[in-house]
Amino acid sequence: MKKNLVALAVGGALLALGSQAALAAPDWSKVPKKDIHVFHPGATPVEWLQGKGDHSGAAGLKKGETCAGCHVEDGKLSLDLKRLASKEMEPKGAPKTMTYPVAVQAAFDASNLYVRLTFKAPAGGADKSDKDNEVKATVLFPNDKVAMGEQVGCWATCHQDAKGMPKGSDSKTKYTSSGAYDLMQWASSGKSSDGFVSDKRNMTGGKAGATAEGAKAGDTYTVTFTRKLAGNAVLAAGKAVPFGIAIHADHAAGRFHHVSFGHTIGLGADGDVKAVKQ
Repeated sequence: MKKNLVALAVGGALLALGSQAALAAPDWSKVPKKDIHVFHPGATPVEWLQGKGDHSGAAGLKKGETCAGCHVEDGKLSLDLKRLASKEMEPKGAPKTMTYPVAVQAAFDASNLYVRLTFKAPAGGADKSDKDNEVKATVLFPNDKVAMGEQVGCWATCHQDAKGMPKGSDSKTKYTSSGAYDLMQWASSGKSSDGFVSDKRNMTGGKAGATAEGAKAGDTYTVTFTRKLAGNAVLAAGKAVPFGIAIHADHAAGRFHHVSFGHTIGLGADGDVKAVKQ
């Protein structure tokens, strides 16, 4: 099957770095928060999830079950974090903090979807190869052509031959076997490790009209994304939209991030995170 690179501007989306906030931003004090726990996944590519390893949930995935359906109980993660931190699953070294909550808020109006993340990015990472950025925050949406996209979240992009994996190739980045992800990222320096730079006024790359604004107060980061709804088949009012979160903390790069399982944002529909209509 043809392998399509997951670019930072796939499907018309773009990398969002340090842009101005939207003029009609929501009143976030009136938008409820939903804690979604992110965790360090170790070297667990999608092939491992599918059964090329001893992942006990492989049979469930083949039946259409979701990762979150098995590993999220009452909003908390049910994972063997000690195993994920072991040399078996993380040969380079696991971060000192394996999991932490990210408060997610969402709102929408006739033109835009707004997503706000609030979190404390932990120190103690094993990889510090992104010298430019203390933190990067990413929100991504799989389209309906991504194989198992609604089941596995961002794992559809993570393959055992990709750069940074124990047996990976430096020439191969993350990719999907079909479909693509609508991706937005904020980087604390305004410059991503992938070379995309923000001029603080306009976004670099793509035509999606996505913007991101981030700030740090004490030990807490708040990152707000704004994404146009018009002409987007993935994001549309009346839908429960699959999404995932990835946070690179403590100058981490590549796979040394904390990620969520796949969840949904309800835009006028039921979802794990319910977007408030403005």
